[in-house]
Amino acid sequence: MELPEKQKREQIAELFKAFADPTRVHILWLLLQQEQCVGDIADAVELSQSAISHQLRILKQMHLIKYRREGKNLLYSLADDHVRTILRMGLEHVME
Repeated sequence: MELPEKQKREQIAELFKAFADPTRVHILWLLLQQEQCVGDIADAVELSQSAISHQLRILKQMHLIKYRREGKNLLYSLADDHVRTILRMGLEHVME
């Protein structure tokens, strides 16, 4: 496989930085199971809604999650199957 250009290498590094935080991994793992609103995520992670919103903003900027509006609520979910694959492969790797 050919070495990616510098910009792509930097993007890959940024992607993995998003997975470097245990709280963000916890949030992603919750969203792997089902879409959830900020309040439910905050309860599960045992952090304030403000702290969770900050983490969700980072994950959204990294294109790892998406949301949809349902009434007044925003429901968050994983952006695509690539995120699921990264999470599952990460778990498989640490379980070896």
